[in-house]
Amino acid sequence: MIARYTRPEMARIWEPENKFKIWLEIETLACERQAELGVIPTEAVKVIREKGAFDVARIDEIEAEVKHDVIAFLTSVAEYVGPEARFIHQGMTSSDVLDTCYSVQLLQSADELVADLETVLGSIKERALEHKNTVCMGRSHGIHAEPVTFGLKLATWYAEMERNLTRLQAARESIATGAISGAVGTFANIDPSVEEYVCAKMGLKPEPVSTQVIPRDRHAEFFCALAMIASSMERIAVEIRHLQRTEVLEVEEFFSKGQKGSSAMPHKRNPILSENLTGLARLVRGYAMPALENVALWHERDISHSSVERAIGPDATVTLDFALRRLNGLIKNLVVYPENMLKNLNQMKGLVFSQKILLDLTQAGVSRENSYRLVQRNAMKVWEEGKDFLTELLADDEVCGALGEEKIREAFNLDYHLKHVETIFKRVFGE
Repeated sequence: MIARYTRPEMARIWEPENKFKIWLEIETLACERQAELGVIPTEAVKVIREKGAFDVARIDEIEAEVKHDVIAFLTSVAEYVGPEARFIHQGMTSSDVLDTCYSVQLLQSADELVADLETVLGSIKERALEHKNTVCMGRSHGIHAEPVTFGLKLATWYAEMERNLTRLQAARESIATGAISGAVGTFANIDPSVEEYVCAKMGLKPEPVSTQVIPRDRHAEFFCALAMIASSMERIAVEIRHLQRTEVLEVEEFFSKGQKGSSAMPHKRNPILSENLTGLARLVRGYAMPALENVALWHERDISHSSVERAIGPDATVTLDFALRRLNGLIKNLVVYPENMLKNLNQMKGLVFSQKILLDLTQAGVSRENSYRLVQRNAMKVWEEGKDFLTELLADDEVCGALGEEKIREAFNLDYHLKHVETIFKRVFGE
C-alpha cells in the first residue's frame, strides 16, 4: 500500500540511480582535491569529470560475480572513463563512499520530512484557530473530567509536532557528516584535506574522528527522531479514533461520496485513516531499535550494520513521509461536531463542575476533607441514581449553608474553565 502512494521525491532518494550518482560525485570530488595536492594528474581529473558515468544493470552484473558493490561500481565507471580510472578511489576505502553517501541520502530524506512536518503544523494551526472556543469534554482515564476546547486539543498536537520538528532538524545536523579517512580512519593513504574538500562540496562536515565508519550513534539519533514523530502521530490518531466512536462522535474522518466502510455492513463509516496511521507508527518506531543496535560494531568496523541500514533508511523515511502526508489530509478534512461535544459534556448532568464547588467550599471555611465528602456524596447520586448534580447540591443543607444558592449556581459556568484559553494560545502560537 505504501509503495502505491509513495511520493517520487522520497522514493527517488533511495533508488540505485541516485545512490550511484552520489558515489560518483564523491569519487570525482576526491580526485579533484588529490590533483590539487599533486597526487594524481590534473588532466586525469578532467577526463574523470567529463567521462565519469555508470550503468546500474552492469553494476548488478559485475556484483553478481565479485560479490562487492563498490568494486562493481568502480569497474562500471572504469568502462566509461578508460585508463584514467586507475586514479579513482586513491587511498580510500569502501566505507568512505558508502557512509558519506548514506549521510547525503539521509539529509535529502530529512529535508522532505521537514517539509512534511511544516505542512502538518500549518494544517493543525489552522484547525486550532478555527476551534479555539469550541467547547468539548476533557477526559482523564477516558472518563469525563473538566471542560476544554477542541482548539486546545489541537494546540497540544501543534506544540508536540513543533518539538518534533526541532528534534528532526537537530538530528539532521547530527547526521550531516562525511568521512574520507581511509581503511581505519587514520588518513594514512589520503590527506585530511580531501575529506574537508569533499564534505564542503556535499554539504557535510568532516567527521571529527572516524574509524573505518562514521559512528552510528549519529544514525541512531536520526531514527529515534523519526520514531518520536511517529509516536506523536499515533497520539493524534488514537485521539481521533476515540472521538469517532459511535457513543462519542465528536469528530469524524471525512467520508467521501461513493466511499464504502464495510463489505458486510453498508452503514459503516470507520476511522480507517487513523487506524492506518497507528499501524504505520508502529513500523517507524520499529526501525529505531536496529539503529540503536548498530552503534556497537566490532573494533574499527564490521558490516553488521550494513544490511540493517539498507532496509531502515528507505523504509523508515518513505513510511514516515507517506504517514505525515496522510495525517495532514486527515486533519485538514476532519469533520467536527460541536453540538455532540456539548451534548456529551452535559451527559453527566453537571458533574464536570465538581472541583469548582470543592474549592468554593474550602474558600468558605470548610475543611478540604469535609468539602470533598460533601461534593462526592452528591456526585455519587448522579452516577448511581441519575440525579442532577446542581439540584442535589441545592437540596443539600450543608452545602447550601456554606455557599448559598447564588454561589452554587455561579459555579456551573463554562467560561470559568475557559478563561485562560487565549493565554495558552499565545504561548503556543505567539501573538
